Amino acid sequence: MSFTLHPTLKKDCIELASLKLCRVLLMNDNQFPWIILVPERENITEIHQLSEHDQQQLMRESCHIAKQLATLFKADKMNIAALGNMVPQLHIHHVVRYKTDPAWPAPIWGKFNTVAYTDDALEVIRNKLKVLWNSAQ
Repeated sequence: MSFTLHPTLKKDCIELASLKLCRVLLMNDNQFPWIILVPERENITEIHQLSEHDQQQLMRESCHIAKQLATLFKADKMNIAALGNMVPQLHIHHVVRYKTDPAWPAPIWGKFNTVAYTDDALEVIRNKLKVLWNSAQ
């Protein structure tokens, strides 16, 4: 089975790991802790297009990532979304939100220009996020 990551996701994100079903990506925007899960299945644009088994695995992985991010970053709220309006490949955003963040309570999409991670900041966040896939089932 071959899998190709959509070019926009490849350009905008940093690949971190692979779980049983999903590729784990870090959005290259250090304003928000922001993980994207991409099921490694070709030609899937919607959750309902996945097999029942893959739907359940996606839910397990998504819940695991959300719980770990919320704990790790002491989130006030987790924003989880599968929009796909700009990038058709199925991908699930997991964004840590705080009542003090500059976009609160509105969605973050389209609010700000991205601020890429520096090399040092990327190393720090990679090390911090290892728990996301090291403890995944």
